[in-house]
Amino acid sequence: MTFHFADLLGYGGLILRGIGLTILLTLIAIAGGLVLGVLGALGRRSGHAPVRIAVGAYVELIRNTPFIVQLFFVFFGLPRLGIRLGSLEAAVLAMIVNLGGYATEIVRAGLDGVGRGLWEAGASLGLSRWRTFRLVILIPALEKVYPSLASQFVIIMLGSSIVSQIAVPELTFAGSFIQSRTFLSFETYLTVGAIYLLLSIGLRRLSDLVARRLFRHRQVPA
Repeated sequence: MTFHFADLLGYGGLILRGIGLTILLTLIAIAGGLVLGVLGALGRRSGHAPVRIAVGAYVELIRNTPFIVQLFFVFFGLPRLGIRLGSLEAAVLAMIVNLGGYATEIVRAGLDGVGRGLWEAGASLGLSRWRTFRLVILIPALEKVYPSLASQFVIIMLGSSIVSQIAVPELTFAGSFIQSRTFLSFETYLTVGAIYLLLSIGLRRLSDLVARRLFRHRQVPA
């Protein structure tokens, strides 16, 4: 059996652009999804029942439906409501909303693990509840659940491959395009798979670096 990996070299630029867009989508989704997760976790702990119910319904919807269905709803369904998004914007929104649903429960678990002593310490310093949360509570809560969050970041990066279904030219889309031109399925998808593996390892290393800086006075679990 003869392999033709060298034939893929002519598509190096396409692959690099796909990698770049995959990384960009992932970073935007992580930033937006984490913010949404923190807000959702606060909503889950809200004293207002309608807020808790609404956030709980959002979490259950996201965790119990496939990402591709969520993506198709954003891209194909929202136009029926007059909300039209380009493929890239739809991909970003769907990824943020998806990660936010999972991050909500992860961050909520971190907040539940923070003792009341920290809240009391903030109050004793004359801080409002919001400033106590932002300055005293949030970082210890994130530290407790950071490994779970980092794993979810990798999952959303791998899940970005699904947005190729709405013609977003990320890595999987590039691989499919190359395979359709060369018919080198084995070589193409082995290469794409290897790149995703390297991206996953790189994202975990980056997450470790962020953790060491964010929790530099604390010990973060591996």
